[in-house]
Amino acid sequence: QLQLVESGGGLVQPGGSLRLSCVASGSTLKGYAMAWFRQTPGTEREVVSCISYSGEDIYYGDSVKSRFTISKDTSKMTVYLQMNSLQPEDTAVYYCAADVVRSCWAIMGGQHGLESWGKGTLVAVSS
Repeated sequence: QLQLVESGGGLVQPGGSLRLSCVASGSTLKGYAMAWFRQTPGTEREVVSCISYSGEDIYYGDSVKSRFTISKDTSKMTVYLQMNSLQPEDTAVYYCAADVVRSCWAIMGGQHGLESWGKGTLVAVSS
């Protein structure tokens, strides 16, 4: 099972950008789908983006398409989420997650019981 640690969150003004990082340890990334989720108090965790192990399959939630970009550097065991044109509604705790069984298609379709989760990093968008 992977251990995941997120970083890169913070306070940013509307229209600004942040890049989140998720460093994995404890195993290789071979076969793992890697995803970013976000959650605000009182709401369900929302999947933001997912990237397959091969990197060929990439998905985004409707609310972040064209603004967010997921990528990964397997040699650094790191997954990134570049977030541009941030808006107040993007304010949330962002979590990195990984699963070796579920595909990105399944994760984006609602199978959110991934096997490994980070503790999250807070992104606050406010003027």
